[in-house]
Amino acid sequence: MSNSFSNQVLAQIALWTRTQDFPLGVHVLPKKLDEEVARAHLGKLNVVLETQVQSNYLDVPVEGPYKPEIYRY
Repeated sequence: MSNSFSNQVLAQIALWTRTQDFPLGVHVLPKKLDEEVARAHLGKLNVVLETQVQSNYLDVPVEGPYKPEIYRY
């Protein structure tokens, strides 16, 4: 539940502070915000989301995003 609530709060903050990026309509939560929530929660579980070795293997930046833009959750 806390992941869901955190996503909602970050989405609301983004909508409020960056209205020019979100015209009237339905939008998918930007991956950057979704991964920010994941990092915050996994950190409390002592889980490392990405290491340099994983990053090199997957050919993605350590800081993300980890999924291509076409990926939908």
